[in-house]
Amino acid sequence: MSVNEETREVRRRNWRDVDLRAVAPFAALVLLLILGAIVNPNFIGLNNLANVATRSAFIAIIAVGATFVISSGDLDLSVGAMVAFVASLMILFMNSGVIADPALMLTAAVLFAVVAGSLCGLANGLITTVGRIEPFIATLGTMGIYRGLTTWLSQGGAITLKDPALQEIYRPAYFGSIFGVPVPIAVILVVTAVAAFVLYRTRYGRHVVAVGSNSDVARYSGIPVNRVRTIAFVIQGLCVAIAVLLYVPRLGSTSATTGILWELQAITAVVVGGTALKGGAGRVWGTICGAFILELVGNIMLLSNFISEYLIGAIQGAIIIIAMLVQRSLVRKS
Repeated sequence: MSVNEETREVRRRNWRDVDLRAVAPFAALVLLLILGAIVNPNFIGLNNLANVATRSAFIAIIAVGATFVISSGDLDLSVGAMVAFVASLMILFMNSGVIADPALMLTAAVLFAVVAGSLCGLANGLITTVGRIEPFIATLGTMGIYRGLTTWLSQGGAITLKDPALQEIYRPAYFGSIFGVPVPIAVILVVTAVAAFVLYRTRYGRHVVAVGSNSDVARYSGIPVNRVRTIAFVIQGLCVAIAVLLYVPRLGSTSATTGILWELQAITAVVVGGTALKGGAGRVWGTICGAFILELVGNIMLLSNFISEYLIGAIQGAIIIIAMLVQRSLVRKS
């Protein structure tokens, strides 16, 4: 075999070794950016792209937690209802006036929301693992519980932050910037970096992938399967709480309709990002890319007259089906 033939063979092997599921989301993102620029010249502007990234913060952060749950072989359908419930608890706590100083009250409310979200995730995890209930059914049940409790707390209406001083000092948490970078985008980057380190560089992350690949083999290997799965749900609850911390200063209000269909968007972002829905592989940065893609699709629809903006939900549903078909075809080829 000549040198040129050997070089071509090495290149072919290197190309076959490329994980197309990991590359595909970023290729799709680039294509969307090109399409958006063609549809409307204003689309590619920094202000518009920054607004798109900022609006995607809620789903992106929740989807990071969903990456852990799905990678471990589970599914959480309660995240949208959990957002409404935790946000309602947080606002009610701030409205209680138990702490007179606004700064101290805000600090306590942030800690309260983080604990509340983590406990909701823990409840989902324990019901799934200790109760030995399929995660689809377990989180479908808790979705009803969280949504019902939110309706009860709000008496069918809205729960609004009343203290103007709290509103004033909390507002920059969504509308402010850090060194010119909008706070929500900075939070996305920090949360994703931490999640990527945990999933790719720690023993727990390896255990998540092992459990999602084959829980029986993982159990025989000495991995505490139920603990790994439960912690994944807790991480999901923590990510929901972080999303709530950005959501509350944006509107200062919540209701029983808050977060409706966010679970669909989070799962779609995870799947579009290259994480297999059956578990065993997690791509955190791909998940963020998937969340951006969903928001970009909506933005392009708003800036163009090709498709009605009222069909955004239908388009997102179609995206997840297409993503699953693409994943299946890539698995067959590999």
